[in-house]
Amino acid sequence: MPRVIYIDAQGGEFEAEVEVGQNLMEGAVDHMIDGILGECGGVMSCATCHCYVDPAWVNKIPAASEMEEDMLDMVVDPQENSRLSCQIDMTEELDGIVVRLPKSQF
Repeated sequence: MPRVIYIDAQGGEFEAEVEVGQNLMEGAVDHMIDGILGECGGVMSCATCHCYVDPAWVNKIPAASEMEEDMLDMVVDPQENSRLSCQIDMTEELDGIVVRLPKSQF
């Protein structure tokens, strides 16, 4: 099963297996990774799953939709590699993807 490496704001690294087709927010919630809440369940209405995709992986995921970009405008400390983890579906090709979690925004 492909894995995701979540790095929290303090630099702690957590590796989790995430099923193909599941999104990175669901993977974080299922593995109780602090820093991703996913309060809206992945319908892009809360941005509590904001993450920073490691630069080495940015071009390997689909671009953000206009709706996702609008939600990212509301997050604390948005960056060029900011994404909503609920909008990144796991694939075999994303095995080993690294995402960093922002400082608590809740």
